[in-house]
Amino acid sequence: MNPAGPVDLAYPFTGTWLVQNSPADRVPSHGTRLFATSFAIDFTPVDASGQSAPLTLASLFRPEPPERFAGFGRAVTAPASGVVCSAYDGEPDHAAFRGFPSIGYAATQARRVREGWLGLAGNHVIIESGGVFIALCHLKRGSVCVQPGQMVGCGEPVGLCGNSGNSTEPHVHVQAMDLADPGQASALPVSFAGGLPRNGAVVAA
Repeated sequence: MNPAGPVDLAYPFTGTWLVQNSPADRVPSHGTRLFATSFAIDFTPVDASGQSAPLTLASLFRPEPPERFAGFGRAVTAPASGVVCSAYDGEPDHAAFRGFPSIGYAATQARRVREGWLGLAGNHVIIESGGVFIALCHLKRGSVCVQPGQMVGCGEPVGLCGNSGNSTEPHVHVQAMDLADPGQASALPVSFAGGLPRNGAVVAA
């Protein structure tokens, strides 16, 4: 299915989140068209001050435990009603890297690329809604609470925000596709409540 316009979704969370890698600023939003990511968008949970975690000098040089971040473990919900067609929950949550490029993290990133979709997405859920397949990625290990074939309603919990897969800090990656297999699918544009927030916007739901 290829809808005439963007796939309009609900925000898959509550609370306050920072928009990153928005297709409102560039396409492909993540710098690649691989795995149907052209129109993907990232949401990073933030605290009342707008920070994902306190930033210190040490943050620039050392990895940080994901538990230090405000949104680690925050609920992630279905952005549309539909049927779960994929649910994966086997990847650990690794350390976060917010500072200067890390040789160690770069090495793990290369490994994830070689592993393909599972290595990049980490723990994730894909929901089919009206012929559109919506992926929610980087979920917390052990938090995925839905199974393939299960019906979910918009706003129902599917897991928790984590730092699995190709993720530098806890956040949720959202993308829409025309097929269930990201390796074969084409990316579909998305919107949220009829609009698409730009990089740096803070949204609340």
